Amino acid sequence: MTKRNHYEEIAMQIRRQIEDGRLKPGDKLPSTREISEQFGVGRSTTREALSALKAMGLIDIRQGGGCRVSAAPPAGHAPMGGAAGVEPPELLSLRDDRKTLLELLEVRQTLEVSIASIAASKRTSEDLDALRALQFEMEAAIGDDVEGERTDLQFHLLLAKATRNDIMISLFASITGQMERAIRDIRRVELYANRSVARRLFEEHSAILDAVAEQEPVAASLRMNEHLAHVERMLLRHL
Repeated sequence: MTKRNHYEEIAMQIRRQIEDGRLKPGDKLPSTREISEQFGVGRSTTREALSALKAMGLIDIRQGGGCRVSAAPPAGHAPMGGAAGVEPPELLSLRDDRKTLLELLEVRQTLEVSIASIAASKRTSEDLDALRALQFEMEAAIGDDVEGERTDLQFHLLLAKATRNDIMISLFASITGQMERAIRDIRRVELYANRSVARRLFEEHSAILDAVAEQEPVAASLRMNEHLAHVERMLLRHL
């Protein structure tokens, strides 16, 4: 059984407990350590399962306060892995306006490919130092959905700032802001909580950074295009 199947199975079993009333809204879940011991998995796998349940709208993850059931799932929707369950409200609203999301993805790809190319030409040693420092944080955040999202967004923002183009930075912030608000939960589960996916994303970011460091605009734009195409394929599986 793959790790992905492990976390899906844990999420499914907890979801069933919510469905049949064994866990009720407001109930506190066992600790990450207790769930890990119960299922015989590592804590990172348990955290992936909890992130998936949060993305489905079933639990609230509270800082320092553990996890509590937020609501019982309605029937008729399919979560990760294809089993019956629910989908995040953000994902459902996007399916109602799929055309807008596709247009945002298209604009984002065009803009960020240009950003990578310009950043490779204009970046300073200070820009490179900031990106290299962030690279260490990104690697340390692999498997951590919240930190993974933060460092990913920061990486792309640093590249935008390296263009020294205020209009481009503003466009980047506007487009990214709209997308993040719409698909944050599903993105965290599918891209950052899954360690194998997060590792690949880290490698893609590192390839972009290497091209920027070498001041190779064409290579930087190609690596960015490959990276965004990969992310888009993953997101569109759920839309």
